[in-house]
Amino acid sequence: MKYIVLLGDGMADYPVPELGNKTPLQAARKPNMDYLASKGLAGMVHTIPANLPPGSDVANLSVLGYDPVKYYTGRSPLEAISMGVPMAAEDTAFRTNLVTLSEAENYEDRIMLDHSSDEISSDEAALLMEEVKKHFENDFLSFYTGVSYRHCLLWKKGPADFELTPPHDIVDKKIASYLPKGKNSEVLLKMMEESTRFLASHPVNQERVRRGLRPANSIWIWGQGRKPALPSFYEKYGVKGAVISAVDLVKGIGLCAGMESIDVEGATGNLHTNYAGKAEAALNALKDGYDFVYIHVEAPDECGHRNEIENKVRAIELIDELVLGTIIKGMEGYEDYKIMLLPDHPTPLSLRTHTRDPVPFAIYRKSKEKTGPARAYDEFSAMKSGIVYGNGQELMSEFLKEVKDQ
Repeated sequence: MKYIVLLGDGMADYPVPELGNKTPLQAARKPNMDYLASKGLAGMVHTIPANLPPGSDVANLSVLGYDPVKYYTGRSPLEAISMGVPMAAEDTAFRTNLVTLSEAENYEDRIMLDHSSDEISSDEAALLMEEVKKHFENDFLSFYTGVSYRHCLLWKKGPADFELTPPHDIVDKKIASYLPKGKNSEVLLKMMEESTRFLASHPVNQERVRRGLRPANSIWIWGQGRKPALPSFYEKYGVKGAVISAVDLVKGIGLCAGMESIDVEGATGNLHTNYAGKAEAALNALKDGYDFVYIHVEAPDECGHRNEIENKVRAIELIDELVLGTIIKGMEGYEDYKIMLLPDHPTPLSLRTHTRDPVPFAIYRKSKEKTGPARAYDEFSAMKSGIVYGNGQELMSEFLKEVKDQ
């Protein structure tokens, strides 16, 4: 038996007036997703525990079958592990975004215009991060360059008890109420403030402005945590697994769980990614002896954060056609297989950030096709099935139950 999880980050949403009061999943043309839901098991699942923030870190841990209440230690450590950051147990890692802030004399009076600086390219970001390193690195602070706007700060033997805010939660808001708080937070705030003095005038940003793009004129530090310790996915479920994602967060979760992380050329973490390449990499992994592949596609989430209605619908359609369609065709030669389809959390266009609402899932098994209550894959069709998982980590056990039964 082969198993594939296809996770469309942030696909779930609320009804959108511009889409005729349909959600993007309802509005999108997605025959493959609808087929899985109508011929398999469909329902709703709560991926975010009540006492944890509704982030992709918490949600993807949950979907992979790990109780976030027990195992979650922060977002950035997961990304740091994917990036190869040499992190000791007593160190603290922080996500460092390159963001676009409005102009104002006082830093606290600025507004968060874009958490991704118009999805700055990795090449441009690398040049800006070199300047960040020159200005701020010392014996206990080190910066590590990641992908696009996503980077890492490591504080050796540093504190972790801060109140820090994800920048994608405060787009179009004044930053004054969301600046770092807690003991030693002045270290982080000082770097954020001082970064504006050399980033805004950097040639990379001057050229971006000339091209009509937003400048990455500040760093924003958040998502702190210490190194996690996850039990092996293989020991937990009895299947050899791999993860395919363009973002370090999901790669890091997979690596912490002892899974293989497979890179795909042209995978970007945004709308313009190599959808088919991810599907083909998953098929090749199954041929190479892996039993389980977790495919993560970031595009719908990014469109939700940017309030790009048409692009979010298009991202869902591309996932359906180029990822799921390629997988279904490529799996024809297998006698039996299972696919689980779901988002990690909603990223409603109207809010431009994550919520803790339950998300729709569909589980399809080739050898046991059946006509269920769901006729399509979307929030409301899945809700009508009456099937609800209150704890997200329980869904993986349902998906892999054949392994345990052997």
